[in-house]
Amino acid sequence: MKLNATPTHSVWDRALPPRARVRSGETLEIECQDASGGQVRPGMTTAEFLEIDRARIHSLTGPIWIEDAEPGDALEIEVLAVRHRGWGWSSVTPGLGFLKERFAQPYLFHWQLDEDSTRSLAPAVVPLRPFLGVMGVARAQDGQFRTRPPGNFGGNLDVRELCAGAKLYLPVYVPGALFSCGDGHAAQGDGEVCLNGMEAPLDVTLRFHLHRGECLAGPWAESSEAILPDYRGDSWMVLACGEDVVAAAREATSRMVDFLVDRWGFDPVHAYLLCSVALRLRLSQVVNEPVYTVSGSIAKSILPPRTMFPARD
Repeated sequence: MKLNATPTHSVWDRALPPRARVRSGETLEIECQDASGGQVRPGMTTAEFLEIDRARIHSLTGPIWIEDAEPGDALEIEVLAVRHRGWGWSSVTPGLGFLKERFAQPYLFHWQLDEDSTRSLAPAVVPLRPFLGVMGVARAQDGQFRTRPPGNFGGNLDVRELCAGAKLYLPVYVPGALFSCGDGHAAQGDGEVCLNGMEAPLDVTLRFHLHRGECLAGPWAESSEAILPDYRGDSWMVLACGEDVVAAAREATSRMVDFLVDRWGFDPVHAYLLCSVALRLRLSQVVNEPVYTVSGSIAKSILPPRTMFPARD
C-alpha cells in the first residue's frame, strides 16, 4: 500500500481525519515532501526563499490510523527504507538557528545528491544517511499545535539515527494513534545547528507494530548504524524533549536507568554506574526553540540480546 504526500498538514490535531488505515504488522510506502512543502525548488534564489509561506513548514503526510490502537498502548515504527530524490537544500534564516547572533543574514544553499554522498560543498564529501526529522502521533489535547516543538508524542525530534534499520517507539494518546511524518533530511549533524539539515523530499517504507498496554513515558528508539565495514553501532536509545536541556538530559538518563533495571535486572545503583561509563548523551537538536531534544544511547554490544517489550522476547 502506498500513501502519496498530498494533501499534507502542518499542525498536530487529533481531529484530523485519517488518510490511510493499517493493521499491526503491515507495511506502508509513504511519499514525503521537503520541509517547505514543495515551495523550495532547485535553483531558487535567497530572495525567493524569503517569500515562502512559513505556515506550510513541515507539510506532514498523514494522519495514519493504526487499527485497534488505544491510549496507553505503544506504537513501534520500523524504518525499512528511505530514499532521496537527488536534491536538497539548507538555509540560514534571520533570528533562528543556534548561532543566530553571528549569522544574521539570510542564505539558501542547494545540494546535488549522488546515491550515497554529495560533493556540493567542496572540498567536503558529505556522506548521506536520509531520515525523517518528524515522526509522531496525535497529541492528547484537543486543538491545533504547530509542528516545530517535539514532545513525548514524538514529532520534530530531528534524531539523525532514525534512518533505515532503526525503530522508533511512541506512546499512543488517542484512538488510532494518528501517525504522521515528514521533514525529510538527506543528512544532518547533531544539533542541526543552522536550523536545517539537508532538507529533501523522501520516499520511505515503514512497518507498524502495535504493543497493547505497553505504556511509555516518552519516545524510545533502536538505532542501526554501520560505522565500519565490519562493525555495527546498534544502540538502545532514549529520547527526551524539554525547554531545559539539562533537565531533559537528566530525564533521559533516569529513563535509561529504569530500562536497564527492568530489562536486564540490574540493581538501580549498578544501572546508574553503567550509564556513567557507557551512556552516550547527545544534543540531537538545539534549534527547535524553546524545546530541545536530548538522546541517550547504550551500545547493544555490551548487553545480552533483548527486545523492547518482554512479550516479544
